Order: sequence, then C-alpha cells, then structure tokens
Amino acid sequence: MARAGAVRSHPPRLLHPNRKQIELRASDLESLLGEEHRARLVWGYVERQDLSRLSEAIKARGSNAGRAANDPRILFALWLYAVLDGVGSGREVARLTREHDAYRWICGGVSVNYHALNDFRSGNEALMDQVLTANVAALAAAGAISLERVAQDGMRVRADAGAASFRRQASLEQHLVEAGELVKDIKQRTQADPAAASRRAQAAKQRAAQEREERIRAALEQLPQVQAAKRRNRDKPEDARASTTDADARVMKMGDGGFRPAFNVQMASTCEDQVIVGVDVSNAGSDMAQMAPMVQQVIKRTGSTPERWLVDGGFPAHEQIDAVHEQTRGETEVIAPVPEPRRKPGDDDSPPPDKHQRKEGDSEPVAQWRARMAGDEVKQQYKQRAATAECVNALARNRGLQRMPVRGLSKVRAVVYLYALAHNLMRMVKIAPKLIGWGTGACAAAAAAA
Repeated sequence: MARAGAVRSHPPRLLHPNRKQIELRASDLESLLGEEHRARLVWGYVERQDLSRLSEAIKARGSNAGRAANDPRILFALWLYAVLDGVGSGREVARLTREHDAYRWICGGVSVNYHALNDFRSGNEALMDQVLTANVAALAAAGAISLERVAQDGMRVRADAGAASFRRQASLEQHLVEAGELVKDIKQRTQADPAAASRRAQAAKQRAAQEREERIRAALEQLPQVQAAKRRNRDKPEDARASTTDADARVMKMGDGGFRPAFNVQMASTCEDQVIVGVDVSNAGSDMAQMAPMVQQVIKRTGSTPERWLVDGGFPAHEQIDAVHEQTRGETEVIAPVPEPRRKPGDDDSPPPDKHQRKEGDSEPVAQWRARMAGDEVKQQYKQRAATAECVNALARNRGLQRMPVRGLSKVRAVVYLYALAHNLMRMVKIAPKLIGWGTGACAAAAAAA
C-alpha cells in the first residue's frame, strides 16, 4: 500500500507535442496517390481531350516576354475532380490545391489561383460543348450506348440573384439614370485627385459603378422578353420585372412550391446506360417548349436518331410533338402521359371521353401519340423515365448543383456542361473503360468510390 501511494505522488509521464522540431521527409507527388485513385482517372481522361483551341490562344511562346501560362489541362482536371468531389467554389478549389493531396497531384507543383479557375469555368462554354459532343459521339460510335430510349427532364436551379434585385421598368429606368450620374461623378473626382493611392481607389469605384450601370441596362434589354411571356400567360405585362444582378435569371416555381430566381436546366439521358447525351439551359419557367430542340441536339451530337423519347406531362405540347415528328421523319416516338380531358359544365353525369381517342383538330402525329399511350407495353416503358432522368438530376444535385455560382446564360451553361462531363466520366468507367484507357481494377475502384 505504501508503494502504491508513493507511485501516485509522482506526476504521470506523458508525451507532449513538440511542433518546433524539424523533420526531413523524402516524398514526391507521384507517391501520394495510389495507382487506382480517382484523380488519376480524371487526368487520364483530360489528357485525351482536344484542348487545342485553348493552347492556340496562349501568347507566351518561345522567347517572348511574359510568364509561362498554366497548362489548360490542369484547370480542366481540377474542375472535373472538384465536381465529382462536390466542390463548386473557385476559392475552395484553390485552397485544396495547397492542402489536399489529390488536388496537389493534379497541379503537379503548378500554382493555381481562384481567378484562373473561375475564368476557365465561366469562359469556356464552347469548349465544354465540344468535349461533351466528342464524348457522346465516341460512346455512340463504339456501341457503348443505346438510343433506343432517351429520357428528358428539367430541374430548376437557383440563380445567383436575390428576389429584391427584380424591378419594374420605371424603377429600372430611374436606377439607370442614377447609375449614370454616379459614373460621371466618380470620373470627375478621379481626374481632379492627384494622389495615386486615391486614384486607384476611385478607379475601383468607377469600375463597380460602370458594371452596375451595364447590369441595369441589360435588365432593361431583357424586359421586353419578360413582358411577352407575361402576355402569353395572360398576366399583366406592366408587372414584368427583370433582375439588376443577373438579367438572364427569371422567377420560377421551384420543387418545394416556392418562387425564386432560377434557371431551367434540361438534360437528356439514355435509359439503358444513364449517359447524358443532351444538355441545355433556358430561362423559361415551363418545359413545354423544350422537347423538340433537345431531340435535335441529341441527333446532332450522336449522329443517330432516338427511337423513343420519354418525357413527363409538362413537355408534350401538340406543337412539340409535331416538331419532333417532322425533325425525325417519324422515326422518334414520343412517350408521354396523355392529360385527362377537361369536363365541360353539365357533363357531371356523362362518362368522360376517352383521352386516347383522336380529337378534333389533332394532327396525325398527335393522334398517333394518343393511341400509342393506350398500350400496356408503352406504359411499362414510360416507367423508365423517372428511374433515368430523375436519377441523373439527383446525382447532379448531390454533386453540388443546388445554386449557380455564376451569372448569365452562357456561364451557367458552361457550369452545367462540367456536371454533365463529370457524370459521363463515371458512367464510362462502368460501360466503356477502354475509351478512357483505364484498367479493369482501377475502374472498379473508381466506380466504388463514386
């Protein structure tokens, strides 16, 4: 007992952290990641893409003055990996390039700032479109995807604009005048102030004021389109409002029933493989006019005509069904639910008319659509729409497509293209690993990590 008491009287021996000690570690970036890491998959995919249009625009050549430009493949691979990782902020990606092994490996010692990352993402809509077309065309040519059934669906994605930024015409005109006066006032102060530091501050204020003036002017230019939409919906055109933050954004009804500034993101995917073969973004709150343009886009990308096109009840306007029939010469059949007939006053006791029977004024393609949807086999095939399109949309949501990080239709499309490319990359891992030059074991590991 005395011995135990004596032991307790001494303080415990502990290993305390010593953060001032110097360590030398022999390490290289290549050894940080395993052979089957997803970052290697992304880089291998990017290496096979044609980015010549970006390389041709680089002015740093030979012995010309100026610093060397960053390899565009680094920026492209960083964004693809970030989308798969659920990261949508350029500042966050730039931080991860300094602290996360996978992002550091992609950079390979090249310093990347968030300005370069954001500029690459928002300024390369045409490149992303081109890469998506090449991706889809290669899959179609290899027979890795089937266009027997294609499902299309839209989702509303919150725009980077506040509800308070939407103003009517009179308010926009007043704000435009005030913004113009502010720009003039700042210019006069800049010219009169001899202090260099003050001039720089005034120049920054002048740029901000000019950008606000341009946004207000863009909102006024968009106002006639909003007024025309109001007239089509039998609303008052004088109630039309446009945003001074993002003139392309529109107030739409969201999935939760509320109304917020948003964009309408459309995706078309193959039912068998869930590969995205068509992407578009519009600022129309309805899906009613989105089907025929998407069918045409998919035909252009793949060089093939889909056999059956699956959409929900918000798409099949009669004009759209006629347009799809004309574009495909009747080769594409629209699979969509037929709306219930409207009951007229006094018809409560009479049985409702058969919605699958031809109605007066129906064109031949519309009449064929009505009759087609009466079959049990077609009704079973229609069930694949939700299992395909809504699954693709949910994956995009899970990867961060909740709110747009950019403003303007062109930049928004570039962001959506990135999500489509990232999605298709993971689908290629499962259905066509040879097209990305990836081994079977590595593909299985990457697919499991996804």
